[in-house]
Amino acid sequence: MRWRSTVFLWLLLILLPFIVSAESWLEVSDDAATIFPRATRMKASSDTLPVTEIYQLDQPIGYLFETDDLTDFPGFSGDSINLRVGLDTEGRIIGLSLLGHHEPIFLHGLGEKPLVDFIDQYGGLSLKQQVLVGSDQQRIASDDIVYFDGVTKATVSVMVVHDTIMAAARKVAQARLTGFGTAVQARFNTNAFQPQTLKQLTDAGLLYHWQLSNEDAASALGVNVSRLEKARDPEQPDSTPFIDLTLVVLNPPLVGKNVLGEVEYQRVMDSLAPSEIAILVGSRGAYHFVADDFVAGTTPARFSLRQQDSPLSLRDADLFHLQHAGFALPLAPFERVNIFTFSDQSGFDPSLPISVGMTVQLVKNHLESEHVFVDSLYSLPDDVLVAVTPPEPPLPLWLRIWKDRLAEIVIVAVYLTLLTGVFMFQHRLARFSRYLTPVRLVSLVFVTAFIGFYAQGQLSVVNIYTLLLSVWNGFDIRVFLLDPILFVLWTYVFISLFLWGRGLFCGWLCPFGAMQELVAVVAEKCRLRQWKVSEVIHQRLIYLKYGVLLVLVGTAFFQLSLAETMAEVEPFKTAVTLMFERTWPFVLYAVLLLLVSARVHKAYCRYLCPLGAGLAVIGRFRLFSWLTRRSECGSPCRLCEKHCGIHAIRKEGHIDYNECVQCLECLAIVSDEHRCVANKYGKNRTSRRAAPIQVEPLNAAASKAESVVVVVSSHKTQG
Repeated sequence: MRWRSTVFLWLLLILLPFIVSAESWLEVSDDAATIFPRATRMKASSDTLPVTEIYQLDQPIGYLFETDDLTDFPGFSGDSINLRVGLDTEGRIIGLSLLGHHEPIFLHGLGEKPLVDFIDQYGGLSLKQQVLVGSDQQRIASDDIVYFDGVTKATVSVMVVHDTIMAAARKVAQARLTGFGTAVQARFNTNAFQPQTLKQLTDAGLLYHWQLSNEDAASALGVNVSRLEKARDPEQPDSTPFIDLTLVVLNPPLVGKNVLGEVEYQRVMDSLAPSEIAILVGSRGAYHFVADDFVAGTTPARFSLRQQDSPLSLRDADLFHLQHAGFALPLAPFERVNIFTFSDQSGFDPSLPISVGMTVQLVKNHLESEHVFVDSLYSLPDDVLVAVTPPEPPLPLWLRIWKDRLAEIVIVAVYLTLLTGVFMFQHRLARFSRYLTPVRLVSLVFVTAFIGFYAQGQLSVVNIYTLLLSVWNGFDIRVFLLDPILFVLWTYVFISLFLWGRGLFCGWLCPFGAMQELVAVVAEKCRLRQWKVSEVIHQRLIYLKYGVLLVLVGTAFFQLSLAETMAEVEPFKTAVTLMFERTWPFVLYAVLLLLVSARVHKAYCRYLCPLGAGLAVIGRFRLFSWLTRRSECGSPCRLCEKHCGIHAIRKEGHIDYNECVQCLECLAIVSDEHRCVANKYGKNRTSRRAAPIQVEPLNAAASKAESVVVVVSSHKTQG
């Protein structure tokens, strides 16, 4: 039994590191393996940043995160678009996948493939690159600018996707990678040059000299002077400073040409990549910035440069492997000279201080040693810098969209202004009733073609319960500003509801309603007679749309995606937004509704439309009921009722404003003395009053009786 305990104890000791690390190290998930094929393990972030760190053995190779954990850009539906993004250690997006969204145009319109294809374009994108989505301007051949195709009819959604991806990836890069900090405030002045002496350059701070004696170095390192002895170059006398280092930033001609001479300066600059910065480092102290075994072309282990706590990725330019360093100025003779380079894309800002550091190896005993870091700050003088105008903060997404669609907004605003004038002065304009039909036809075509097909300004019941959910969960106006046309229309409709009721929108602004009326006009030209819906059936069917509205709004509070699916009772997306480019069941449904409207005037608007029902509820609080009515309307005259295609005029002659689309046809009839039957009755009354009554009495009694009959008959006609 004792040997079993011993074996168990040994197994426990062997497995202990794995047990301890089990809480942090995780098995590579399928999603991580798809984006990072080289991944062998991963772990959750050790701080509050919600990312998963991906490793190949012990080497970090990237980060995996969800955009919802880092950003909150509301899409067209009011909810964010969530993606899984993989970012490598160079700041490149190497993989993306769509996790969830509620964008109606993709869920119930175009399908998700266009959205997925758009997102896939970001694979391989560097965060240093500028992205132009769907740009029609002349394309510039540049590695710093890339052009991505947008998605027609889904501009808002793809712009939200773009902002979501870039904002989330930059947050991770700024927290985990170097070179993704604040914007650079200055750059090197590569034009200014004038001859300078060594003293002038030194006094101006253009040459950085860092020197530490044994005592200063021991104090900076926090050790005894005796411990530095084994670290010193044994060939150097004791009086030699421990660190004696000179650093020169070569890129500015004012420094580089004066130090190296024009020919050597040009040789160095020609060897650099466009974004590289060259640093000359020379040493003659007792502890050099590179060890004796340093390999040319590699990164130094002892010497480092840092800025804002981020290391600059130094690499030896290997420019002195064939020739010795030569200087135009009498610099001190260096025992070690190297030119290191790094990229300005690492986030280097020449206007900020540079931490010049040395890592010193101190021997403890013959078996072990320790490394101690010491640094000093160096700031470049303004003589070699040019201030960079800080970039203007990017405009909010909604404002960019408004600027891009300014022309559409202006055209719609002009139409709304004219429409307001028609409704405000409808009684004065009634005298021109003969122009109502052509004006109405022009309006219907404009609403269908421009507001509907071109500007995509079809309001929907989805907008209503998006508003209710927004108020319920915390109102955010950005959700509604993302589509300026819908915002302008909704604002106008909301105000008009309290003035004239639902009729202004349903009769003059709804693209699908306009399409139904145009179909009815064509049917009339083809001599297709309208079917008359009986009063009893009509009065029952008009309440159906209110039931549809209640079901949709109630469902939205419990399951938004289901409510969006049920909102397909509206044919707007198929007929207007997608212009019938959809699968056949949706197209068939929309076409059937239009065909029915050829026989039953605006049947969908009257009996099914939940949007019209919602507007009718608010429209009950209207201020004006301006459509003219007369005492003769309904009895004996019923001409307006017979001409009302929407069946909104009751037999008694009054108008049901909850159903009326305010086509103004009844106003045109009442105001036309040639068409209004009430006017004919009035004329008959007038002529009868004016005409003399000639009666040839047979006797006095008969004459009296005849008079009574005439008076009674005249009284009945006036009634």
